[in-house]
Amino acid sequence: MTEPIIDEKETAACSMLKDFNLLVTTWRGNENNARSELKRLLEAIGESSPSVDKTGVSGLIVAKTISDPFEVINQFRNILHERPYEFRHALRLIPIEKVVHTDLDQIKEAVTQLSSRIGENETFRVTVEKRFTVVHTRDIIEAATANIKRKVNLKTPDFILLIEVIGGFTGLSLTKPNDTISVLKEKML
Repeated sequence: MTEPIIDEKETAACSMLKDFNLLVTTWRGNENNARSELKRLLEAIGESSPSVDKTGVSGLIVAKTISDPFEVINQFRNILHERPYEFRHALRLIPIEKVVHTDLDQIKEAVTQLSSRIGENETFRVTVEKRFTVVHTRDIIEAATANIKRKVNLKTPDFILLIEVIGGFTGLSLTKPNDTISVLKEKML
């Protein structure tokens, strides 16, 4: 087991970083408005008391829902297409399946579990977004993909392995290309 590789500026401001299943980006300095918007949207789809918090990283908030985060994204997409004006502060909405410490061994183990869903003839790519960490992207990718015996396709993969590093915690998800929402792009459709 390797020692966790984290920056000293670990984002301890947010207790939810240990357990979240939605990651939302907004403009820097707009976190409070995005939190209110996300809370309202979650309540609109039936979440009785959603937990939404800032992360300590400008432009980034997290939420914990009782529902499947992929289903939440689908419901948000429906709202976005029917009433786009309800999305004024959220920029991207990303489902998260697992949260681990920012430790290469823990990331490798979690990705090994997630990647079992990639079929023998299916392809994948890795997308890493890092905040407040000193670990190199290449090291994360090497650890994450060490046990994946599938073809890589950078342009049109069947699956995208999302690795979202936020200081001492990392959110992981194995998504299809349409499982996340980029609000501005979808408003243009």
